Formats: sequence, C-alpha cells, structure tokens
Amino acid sequence: MSDASEAALLSTVPTGLFLAGEWVDAAASATFDVRDPATGAVIRTIADADADDGLRALDAAVAAQESWAATAPRVRSEILRRAFDLVQQRKEDLALLMTLEMGKPLAESRAEVAYGGEFLRWFSEEAVRVSGRYGSNPEGTGRMIVSQRPVGPALLITPWNFPLAMATRKIAPALAAGCTVVVKPAGLTPLTTLLFATILAQAGVPAGVVNVVTTTRSGDVSAAIMADPHLRKLSFTGSTQVGQALLAQAADGVLRVSMELGGNAPFVVFEDADLAAAVEGAMAAKFRNIGEACTAANRFIVHESLAAEFTARVSARVAALTVGRGTDDGIEIGPLIDEHAVAKASSLVADAVARGATVHTGGAVLRGTFFEPTVISGVPAGAEILRQEIFGPVLAISTFADEDEAVRLANDTEYGLVSYVFTRDLARGHRMIDRLETGMMGLNVGVVSNAAAPFGGVRQSGLGREGGPEGIHEYLATKYTLLPND
Repeated sequence: MSDASEAALLSTVPTGLFLAGEWVDAAASATFDVRDPATGAVIRTIADADADDGLRALDAAVAAQESWAATAPRVRSEILRRAFDLVQQRKEDLALLMTLEMGKPLAESRAEVAYGGEFLRWFSEEAVRVSGRYGSNPEGTGRMIVSQRPVGPALLITPWNFPLAMATRKIAPALAAGCTVVVKPAGLTPLTTLLFATILAQAGVPAGVVNVVTTTRSGDVSAAIMADPHLRKLSFTGSTQVGQALLAQAADGVLRVSMELGGNAPFVVFEDADLAAAVEGAMAAKFRNIGEACTAANRFIVHESLAAEFTARVSARVAALTVGRGTDDGIEIGPLIDEHAVAKASSLVADAVARGATVHTGGAVLRGTFFEPTVISGVPAGAEILRQEIFGPVLAISTFADEDEAVRLANDTEYGLVSYVFTRDLARGHRMIDRLETGMMGLNVGVVSNAAAPFGGVRQSGLGREGGPEGIHEYLATKYTLLPND
C-alpha cells in the first residue's frame, strides 16, 4: 500500500465531533493525535471533546428521539440496509483505515468489514419484526396488550480492537429499535467510527439520531452524559474494571445497561479430539486479531496424552507466522496497540517461565510494538497468564488427566465469556455445553462470532447480549396495557 493512497484516505476522515448532523470543533478547540501503532507516526489530529461536548451530543440525541421512535420500522430498516450496501462499497477504505489506526493485517480488516457489515444487514431485517401480543387475561375480565417501545437515548462506548464491528454491533440494533445514540469510540482507534458516521449520514440517518464524540477524557465525558436524566441506556464493551465503575454510575439513574467485559477463554482439547482440527481451531481462536480479542483463547487445557504432539504442531505453525506492518503483503501478525500491551505480554511470559513454563517459540519483543508470536507449555497453576486476559499473540498450554479436571480448570476464573472444546464424543460435547460456565461455546470450532447469534457472557464477563434476535431487545422496553371487556 503506497503512502500516497494512505494519505488520500486519511484526508477524507472528518476531524470534528458529529453533533446533530454537523461536523463541529470541540467547544474548547482541543485536539489529540491518532497514531499508527506500527510506526508511532501521527496519522490524524482530531477533536478532543470535554464534558460539555458530551452533553451537547446527548441534547442532540434527545431532540431527535421522539421523531426517530415514530419513524416507520420499514423506513428504519431501509436506512440500515443502505448503510450495509455503502459499507460494502467502501470496504477497502474501511479496511485500510482500521489497519492504519489499529494495526491488524489488511486481510483481517477486510474480514472485520464483512463481519461488521452483517450487523447492519441483520438488524435491518429485525427492525420490522419487533412484535407484541394481545389476548384475554386469565380471569376473562379484560384484554391485555403487550407492546415494545424504544428505551430512549443511548450512550454507546466502543473499544479499540474492532473499530467497525463494535460500532455496528451497537448502533444497528439501537437504530432498528428506534433509539437515538451518542457514540464514544476509543481514543486509540476513533477514525473508523468517524468515517462510518459519514456513511450513516449518506444512508439517510436523520440529524441527531447518531452523534459521535471523540475524546481523551473518557471518564469525564461519560460521567457527564450518564448523570443527565435524559439518558436511558448504556452499552459498553471493554475491561471488567471499567465496566464495574460504569455500572456503579449507571445505578444512580437506574439505566438500562449492556456490558461486554473481559474474558479468559479456556480451549479444551480432549484425548479423542481430531488433532489437526484442534490445531486449526487454536490458530484461529488465539491469533485472530493478533490475539487482541475478548474471545481469544487464553488458556489451552490439553489432555496429557496429546500435549506433546499438540504443542509440537502448534509451535511449528506459530513459528511460521509472518510479522510486520499490517499494510504489507502477506503479513499475518501486526503490532500490538501500544507499548503498554507489549509490556503486559512480556511480563506474563516472564512470570510463567519463572514458575517453570517452557518457551517453544517466540517470547520476545521484536521491535517497538511488535511482539513475537509465542507458544509456552507446562504453565503451572498460579501463573499470572492463567489469571489475566493476555490480549496478545501468546499461546499458553497446561495439561489435564480426566474430564472432571478439565472442567475444574476451565471454570477456574471469575470470567465467563466463551469457551472452546475439541472432542469427537458427541455425549461429552453435550456435557461440556452444560458444565462450562460461559455465555458462548465453540464445539470443534475456533471462531464463534456471528451477527445472527447472541454475543455475551456470564459472571464478570458482562450482562446482556449483542447480535441475534436478542440484540434488539436490549434497546426495547416492554409495556403492558389492560383494556376492559366492555
């Protein structure tokens, strides 16, 4: 990819806040730099919102709420469908922009455009399927009407690791349900959301229905918006620690909340597994998005009879991965998002090795924000890598002797987002569905995400679901009306 084509694309990305259908400067004219994690170079300087800007965005959403809620479901549906088509038309621009600001290889960015776009298409179809019910009450004294109404203006806080998909996964169901939104993208990767806002406007989203605030003062801006009584919904994707703080703030206003928080996914390989399929699944579950995904497999729990062979096969595959700037041809692993992510990966590997683990490949910083794809085995209980979300290209292997031990190790975490199980035994697979304490599970597959499926976890991995028929109900409130018979 040439520097000229990158510069040409970046010049089309707005630099302001998107409020009430207009691109405006931050009230204090503050700005911040967005950097390419591969090079550290500044790629765009954009508006840095403060709390007052956040409230301006909410005011715009509140002003548009009544008319948007009254808009016919078919009209909302067609707008979302046009947005889907426009995303497909601009897929190369969106993919390149994600690679420039987040670092993932272009092939993965293109896959994210396809995945993220599907939420627009899915919820364009769900918009016209919101239903209620009507019938006699059990006593026969009246008629019950149960209807669904939009909950109202929503604050959507998205993470840096999937800049397009996390925006579409929240915005699409909100708009389909009839809710207006304020979107606060992550400060590390805000450009994709800014470009996507122009696409939504082109698709016909009315002024004020979608508002975007970019900021380096996330806590201040979010707190101001959440303290306003006009806000009725919060959807957040990010760390459990931040999610807990937001839940506490949301309690004051009794806000409807959706929380997609941290993960510590187990990847269990039983003795009867198809080993070739397990290795393929491991590569997908671990190294997709450079390992920077909440669904990334964090703990590889392999039966002791297969551990040596699994480790050898997966190590050979990992050692062959190509590392470099995501815009270069053939790259499979890009940079981590910043130096803090590199330091965390290094620290977790060092701790495991100090406790007796063995490094089979990788394990070191290559340069800058590039970390070697790594495989370590013999990771003992108590290692930090088994407790913390890695968020990097490090595959850590432990062993088990029987099914009960596998379940105990898999469930030995406060998180419960997703699990992966490889076994040819159908009965065992069904037992794992029942016994593993996660909101999602991949049985003999390494990637589970799909716009038509409910995404979300249990325990400290969050509340609510995104995607699937369940996703739109996060933005709907149930209303019951009783009519007398006479």
